[in-house]
Amino acid sequence: MNEIANKMKDYAFILAVTGLYTFIANIVGFTPDVGKSAIGCLILVVLTLVGCFIALLPGFKRLPMVFWVSIVCVIISLPSMPGSAVLLSYTKEVNFLAITTPILAYAGLSIGKDIEAFKQLSWRIVPVALAVAAGSFVCSAALAEVILHLEGIF
Repeated sequence: MNEIANKMKDYAFILAVTGLYTFIANIVGFTPDVGKSAIGCLILVVLTLVGCFIALLPGFKRLPMVFWVSIVCVIISLPSMPGSAVLLSYTKEVNFLAITTPILAYAGLSIGKDIEAFKQLSWRIVPVALAVAAGSFVCSAALAEVILHLEGIF
C-alpha cells in the first residue's frame, strides 16, 4: 500500500503543476471566467487523480491508466449523474488547447531526456516527422471540413 501512496503523491504533484500551467495558459490565451476556469482545472485534476488511483489498485492494472481516467470522466459527465451539469459548466471554461500546452512541454522534456536515442535516429527522423505532421494536418483539415459542412456552418 505504501507503493500506491508514494505513486499517488507523485501523481498529485505532477497533476497540480499541470493544472496550474493549464490554468495560466487558459487565462492568458483564452480569457475565460477566471473563477470558473480555476474550478474547472481543479475538477480535471481531481478526476484524473481518481482515475490514476483506480489504475494503481490490484486487479485494475491490466488496462492502461488513460482508460481508467477516461472512464471516470465519462461516468461523472453522464447527464443522469447528479451534478454533472454543474461540473460541465465549470470544465467548459477550460479550453482544450490550454490543456495541451503543459502536455507538449512534458513531451519535449521527455525527448530531451533521451537525446542519445534521438541522435541515433539521425536524419531518418526528419522525413518521418514531416510525414506525420503533414498527415495530421491534412486529416484534421479534412475532418474539420466534413464536420463544418454537416453542421451547415461552412
